[in-house]
Amino acid sequence: MQAKVYTLLVLFLHFINHIDMLSEDLTKTPKYKSPMKKLLTGLLLVGALVAQQSCGPKEKPVDNSNATTTAGAGGRYYGGTFRLNETEYIRNLFPHAIVDVYSYRVASQIYEGLFKFDHTSLKPVNNLAESYTIDDSHTVYTIKLKKGVFFHDDECFSGGKGRELKATDVKYCFTRLCTQNRDNLGFGVFYDILKGAKAYYDASKGGNQPAFELEGVKVVDDYTVQLTLNKPNSLFLMHLARPQTFVFPKEAYEKYGMEMRIKAVGTGAFRLAQVDDDIAIILKKNPTYHGVDKFNNKLPFLDAINIQFIRDKKTELFEFKKGNLDMMYRLPTDYIIEILEETTTDTEGKYSKYELQREPEMQTQLFVFNTQKGIFANADVRKAFSYAIDREKILDFVLNGEGYAAGLHGLTPPSFSDYDISKVPGYSFNPDSARYFLKKAGYAGGKGFPKVTLDFNAEGDRHTNVAVEVQKQLKDNLNVDLDFNMIPAAQIAEKGVSGNFQLLRMSWVADYPSPENFLWMWVSKDVPPAEGGTSYPNIPRFINKKFDELYDRGLNAISDVEANKAFMQAETAAMREAPILALWYDEGYRLLQSKVKNFPNNPMQYRDFSEVYFEPENANGQK
Repeated sequence: MQAKVYTLLVLFLHFINHIDMLSEDLTKTPKYKSPMKKLLTGLLLVGALVAQQSCGPKEKPVDNSNATTTAGAGGRYYGGTFRLNETEYIRNLFPHAIVDVYSYRVASQIYEGLFKFDHTSLKPVNNLAESYTIDDSHTVYTIKLKKGVFFHDDECFSGGKGRELKATDVKYCFTRLCTQNRDNLGFGVFYDILKGAKAYYDASKGGNQPAFELEGVKVVDDYTVQLTLNKPNSLFLMHLARPQTFVFPKEAYEKYGMEMRIKAVGTGAFRLAQVDDDIAIILKKNPTYHGVDKFNNKLPFLDAINIQFIRDKKTELFEFKKGNLDMMYRLPTDYIIEILEETTTDTEGKYSKYELQREPEMQTQLFVFNTQKGIFANADVRKAFSYAIDREKILDFVLNGEGYAAGLHGLTPPSFSDYDISKVPGYSFNPDSARYFLKKAGYAGGKGFPKVTLDFNAEGDRHTNVAVEVQKQLKDNLNVDLDFNMIPAAQIAEKGVSGNFQLLRMSWVADYPSPENFLWMWVSKDVPPAEGGTSYPNIPRFINKKFDELYDRGLNAISDVEANKAFMQAETAAMREAPILALWYDEGYRLLQSKVKNFPNNPMQYRDFSEVYFEPENANGQK
């Protein structure tokens, strides 16, 4: 096996890839309603790139050209390979190291957690868990596991046959998640939440084996696990659906170790069959999968998933229109009108060739200030920059409406029905205020202000065009100069966590459906006390005690209403110091071949292929 390992920490978001968060009232509110030209616009980009490897032996690539289908119950069909594209390569498929949306999308087909997100509502629902109870203190969760769930067949097991999942597997994975090591980037899921997690983590420093067990995880019997929290946590079930809490077998970790970045062994509907560096990943159906649908069809329906890596969106669209891809996420702006025509049902009621899915997304595009060092350690400078940018102009004229709304408020997008971002103070375009704060910082008229460098990845011309417009506006409104450093997404991630930047372009994407997932960026507990060291998720290295206090209050709330009230107060406290510059809130869309069925879109781009199927031609006289 030959490996190319890039030691990068890639930003997610959080995806995760995710509730009923989008109300009719919100999407109809004029303040956030996009013009018609925005109907097809949006983007999901997370700074993410790859630890890439090739492994053997390789299986024969799948071919969908002559695929046949077999009827199941309820008008559903078995067979076929789903072909899709990603613009960035995966970084790591090991659950505890997943921090980017691209890896998450693949891993969530291979691994499973105790819970998962419903594909439409994004509420956490049972997965490996058959049932659960919560005690009166809201701190003890007793979870019954499904029986008859087996890990994928793999060489790590005796005879190569996957064994049954047991409660001890949950304890093993959660204990590892609370153990310090270089391939564990997900401890924040349990930090200060699971009882004894922090003590265990501290005791495992330097590779030490703690002399005690993780207090908050107890195996009751083979199919029952009990989890105890330090205090009530309004988001705990969502945490148990996140990729960091996916369950894997001890045998796989002991055999593959760090190689689990591409040697994935889970219980999911698909197993990892082939990884080709920079080219494709092939997943094949798990014949022993435990899932069934509402018609009692054994899942999954698809034979395989073929994930390609084409960076150029126009090339991707060309492949989609040739029928070589079954889905396309995000379209080249130049082709929007053409695609509108192709996805419209004609006057005779004939079905269109493609299906268009459009959804406001749980994603924010932004610039991040390094608040720990340099010119942006001064909050007045950050405020000057924030007031100097005309976000509406960028959205309407630079992006041609390719977004849901201008970033006039905080970091959290307008994607949550019970979280009104209009109450969060932000920074609308105000050149007078911009010049006032720059003068207050000691740089009246821009005199003596040092040249600033913006690090960004191009993603076609999209981010380049935005950077050029920001450069012009800063010069016109503040008389300050902005340099560019255009680099790959992987280097963006590396610069972000290392703090080696002044101004950084990135996006923040939810990996579970809560405003808290955005505010997580500003939690200060893991920010190094001085320059240097890594900081994740707090890329801006922002420290605000009032924010931390209110954020913790939201985490410990019993109800969503109480939690969101505290989160909104926390976000307000943070935005008063402008740790980030929100540019716009995204809007995503997907294009599907019309044969693709049971694959609903959602604002988190959370994908579950276990019940997706292909409808054969002429099945209902529609093709």
